[in-house]
Amino acid sequence: MAEMKVNLCGIEIDNPVIPASGTFGYGYEFAELYDINCLGTFSFKGTTRQPRFGNPTPRIAEAPAGMINAVGLQNPGVEAVIAEELPRLARVFHKPVMANVSGFSVEDYVYTCEKLDTCSQVGWIELNISCPNVHGGGMSFGTCPDAAAEVVTAVRKVVKKPLIVKLTPNVTDITEIARAAEAAGADGLSLINTVMAMRIDLETRRPVLANITGGLSGPAVFPLALRMVYQVSRAVSVPVIGVGGISSAENVIEMLLAGATAVEVGAANLTDPFVCRKIIDSLPAVMDRYGISSLREITGGSHNG
Repeated sequence: MAEMKVNLCGIEIDNPVIPASGTFGYGYEFAELYDINCLGTFSFKGTTRQPRFGNPTPRIAEAPAGMINAVGLQNPGVEAVIAEELPRLARVFHKPVMANVSGFSVEDYVYTCEKLDTCSQVGWIELNISCPNVHGGGMSFGTCPDAAAEVVTAVRKVVKKPLIVKLTPNVTDITEIARAAEAAGADGLSLINTVMAMRIDLETRRPVLANITGGLSGPAVFPLALRMVYQVSRAVSVPVIGVGGISSAENVIEMLLAGATAVEVGAANLTDPFVCRKIIDSLPAVMDRYGISSLREITGGSHNG
């Protein structure tokens, strides 16, 4: 019998499939379609200290083998998430959830993380220092080792739950940022966030997105994400969550072989809302096809090849 359970920063989950933040809302929307308790867990919509309307429209653009988004962290703010979203989620999801947090200052991150750390439903804090679609925050912390270390150190002081730091690919050497986050107290890392990209409308000769640039996601970024997961997992000793272009059980196996302990599925949720359930259902057969009895045993399996 295929063993799909994995241990993510000290918490055992039934399988390694996790819908990524920003593609699964606060969960209950998808619970209207299927029983989301089949998931390992999920990372809920990026949450900030204050409510955010997000960027002006248009903020979505098509791209070959993917999409570009510049939504800009639209969310109701941490107080409303705790008071309204989490109680609603508790009625349909009975496992620990991952709280994705973004901010525009170290103080913002500390405030929001401290609030969410007290919530019994929250199993992990995912510290997003990698969002390319907001100005003056997000990715600005994730492109410099010292800045990354500063925010992780500050949040570590107020957070007791496992702290997972989400990294940007928009850097020269992602392993340098990964090592800085680990040294500052990260219990795990998730990577990659979206890749900065843009489109131009040939009729208007103007950028398609009101924000000009946005984040590229989807199958186009899978090989890039795989390479970075491979590099980072060899550079650090904490668990890595592989993110970027995953849409099949085969992609999951490949990410684990590259060094991931678990994976996050992002853009695929927007084209097929059942994709995570389909991946989980098909994993045992794919494991059997490649002679895999336990997913725990294959993490980093390509490193010695």
